[in-house]
Amino acid sequence: MNKKYKLGLYEKAMPSDITWTEKFQIAKQAGFDYIEISIDESDEKLERLDWTPKKIHDLTKTAWNVNMQIGSICLSGHRKYPLGGLDTERSLEIMEKAINFAVEAGIRVIQLAGYDVYYQKSTSETQDRFLRNLRTAVSMAAKEGVLMGFETMETLFMDTVEKAMIYVKEISSPYLGIYPDIGNLNNAALLYNKDICDDLTKGDSHLIAVHIKETIPGHYRNVPFETGFVDFRKILTQTWKMGIRRYVTELWYTNNADWNIKIREAAILANGILDTFI
Repeated sequence: MNKKYKLGLYEKAMPSDITWTEKFQIAKQAGFDYIEISIDESDEKLERLDWTPKKIHDLTKTAWNVNMQIGSICLSGHRKYPLGGLDTERSLEIMEKAINFAVEAGIRVIQLAGYDVYYQKSTSETQDRFLRNLRTAVSMAAKEGVLMGFETMETLFMDTVEKAMIYVKEISSPYLGIYPDIGNLNNAALLYNKDICDDLTKGDSHLIAVHIKETIPGHYRNVPFETGFVDFRKILTQTWKMGIRRYVTELWYTNNADWNIKIREAAILANGILDTFI
């Protein structure tokens, strides 16, 4: 079947100690089209930003050999070094290196964490600094032709598409959009007693891709698929109508022995819904 969409697997759904060849093979066998690589706040993942071009090219060659690709970057390293924090130099260095990584690897999409700060208190000062540094970050991305999209998060700063659109409109660049997490959005909709689909429409023409994730009120991670409150069919129907054709299932390996089964189940769920829209 000629699929009309692409489905990615979040890298952290798999054990970190298996090889990249194994990761690509597992994702492909489960029914995914690509892997979304993680560059989080850990030293291990941030070190990837200092890989040589050859090492990055070797990784893309590994993907190619399995008929797979790295389709996007989940850049959550800004949680520790946020754009609204005091260490502006480090946060922008991370941004620049992530964009360079994307260019070397042929990746077109970077998901940005929608935090001004995470470990500190959000203030008008952190929000102003976030906006200033965001302008610089978007200029970097525009120069290289890389798309960046805000992930809607679990903090009040940017937990809805409507809030993310404040910054998208302010920057007004084709290189900055929104890459929402529907699990996080679902919790926000319950928190504010609003309809998640109404919130999604606030970002019409500005959504780049979508994270498919399960949540329950007050819990944003490690909720097994189909055990929470996310109405996947309703939400994906809405995003499909809005023209979204790139999706990533977000789940985590937590030393669970059935991790490979969970990956396959996530692929079956997502592909099963998305295939009905073709």
